[in-house]
Amino acid sequence: MAELLDTEQPVPGVTAGALRPELRGIAALTRMGVDDNKNDKDQSGDSDQEESKLDLRLTAGWGHAGKGGVTMPGRGKLIRRERTAKESAELAQGIAALGLTEDTALVRLGFAVVDVYLNDRYAWANVPEKVWELYIGGYQVMKKWLSYREYSFLNRPLTLAEVDEVQSMARRLTALYLLQPELDANYLKVKNATWQG
Repeated sequence: MAELLDTEQPVPGVTAGALRPELRGIAALTRMGVDDNKNDKDQSGDSDQEESKLDLRLTAGWGHAGKGGVTMPGRGKLIRRERTAKESAELAQGIAALGLTEDTALVRLGFAVVDVYLNDRYAWANVPEKVWELYIGGYQVMKKWLSYREYSFLNRPLTLAEVDEVQSMARRLTALYLLQPELDANYLKVKNATWQG
């Protein structure tokens, strides 16, 4: 848990190295509205040249200026959908390796996914619905992060590092959700072994 919550450090299998199957396609930067058969999906990458080709302006309405210039979350653009066959297969492969049943994983992650739009052309695709809906400290984690990075506030597109941060955040939160059964079992074990002096 400590590794997953430390956003400054990469986590092997989750945000770095050979990724776990159920996390590979989570929050993939995807060009929307193109035929997948044309192989026209753009994944975030390393080169400055690639960054200049992508439209990384966050203009989907995730944040706006409120009274006194305070940043307020906006509605943004979000599409809720069922997992594709590939997304379902990756999830099934990953949860089997973790020793989880499909029902357990789907209860934790949600039965649908959402595509979270940057703008009219690009979205972070395949974010588990419960990961998107997660609130910590009274704030919806991913939505709050996006609300401060609207193009109208930054006056610049997102960097590839910022795009990757959204994907990393979604992967870390997905991994945390999938740890819940193990954490619950550990809690019960500790609770039952407490000394009743």
